[in-house]
Amino acid sequence: MPEIKNYTLNFGPQHPAAHGVLRLVLEMDGEVIERADPHIGLLHRATEKLAESKPYNQSIGYMDRLDYVSMMCNEHGYLLAIEKLLDLEVPLRAQYIRVMYDEITRILNHLMWIGTHALDVGAMTMFLYAFREREDLMDMYEAVSGARMHATYYRPGGVARDLPESMPQYQADNWRSQKEADRLNANRQGSLLDFIEDFTRRFPGYVDEYETLLTDNRIWKQRTVGIGVVSEDRAYQLGFTGPMLRGSGVAWDLRKKQPYEVYDRLDFDIPVGSNGDCYDRYLVRVEEMRQSNRIIEQCVDWLRRNPGPVLSDNHKVAPPRREEMKADMEALIHHFKLASEGYQLPEGEVYAAVEHPKGEFGVYLVSDGTNKPYRLKVRAPGFAHLSSMNEMARGHMLADVVAIIGTQDIVFGEIDR
Repeated sequence: MPEIKNYTLNFGPQHPAAHGVLRLVLEMDGEVIERADPHIGLLHRATEKLAESKPYNQSIGYMDRLDYVSMMCNEHGYLLAIEKLLDLEVPLRAQYIRVMYDEITRILNHLMWIGTHALDVGAMTMFLYAFREREDLMDMYEAVSGARMHATYYRPGGVARDLPESMPQYQADNWRSQKEADRLNANRQGSLLDFIEDFTRRFPGYVDEYETLLTDNRIWKQRTVGIGVVSEDRAYQLGFTGPMLRGSGVAWDLRKKQPYEVYDRLDFDIPVGSNGDCYDRYLVRVEEMRQSNRIIEQCVDWLRRNPGPVLSDNHKVAPPRREEMKADMEALIHHFKLASEGYQLPEGEVYAAVEHPKGEFGVYLVSDGTNKPYRLKVRAPGFAHLSSMNEMARGHMLADVVAIIGTQDIVFGEIDR
């Protein structure tokens, strides 16, 4: 037998299974990984630097584009930092709306993850199932913000507008018959809350379908059980958060341990794995989708019974209502000042974090008392997870690298920033 010498293999940066512009330099011994070196910087768009040259409000949209699968959660982390420094109170209804949309975003993220992760290891059907449900969730985004992805819906002091009383309708056209349009519009006859409630009733059945396809699937288990094992102690040391940490058996979740908004009023459980492998992380995320559904149901119930303001009445930070602005000179001045130069934050520094679908998404903000941040630093969960790639992949086969990238659920916008 001829001896196989070690060789270096480039994985990416345009590989479909690399989940972004990740370049892995793999040192191989035949088919076995001896070293995995992640190279980043191919998607660098300087979000943190750009924020230094813009008034605070203008950076909200940049946050959406960091992790472009978990848009509103990114906004939430950024705005919590601003509100903490301003000591700004958010109306209770706005807090419930934020929590509801954070959980809608968590399901959106996990659907994208389960679809692409399964696709990476060879299961095509899962991807199509997951995108069927994402369509409804994207419609919920569109109903409140007008955008299907980069919503810029959260604002300092609340949210941009209240939940609409009607849903957009499908029209019959050259591609869609009237009968098909009527079928699609069947659950869109009421308000947005009715549409969301209808989704929460259907969704547990969809998750059952995903589990039927994957949980006891022999090939899925062969590809994920015992792959990329991280022990509890090592997960702490590597800076893991979110499902990556909970998959290793640590019941750490900011929604329970450091509650923000109204999470302490809601009833939900934190799923935890025991083996710290790809399969456990899969089970944790699937159960998280069920728990998010529970939280959304509770928020819908509360929002139905409690109307109220959704934006702070502090016009130094939140713009006045349009009819007020047209009739009142003070309101017009507030509007003009906010539109032209924004608002000043007091001098100081602050760190705020949310339980993002991928882990702890933190924003460290330094203010020098002007209308722009002196420095903004984003603590992206994916960055810490990607840095463990060498440790998780060493000793595994080349095909397992794809499963490990999938289980890390990385998105490059937040890693490269």
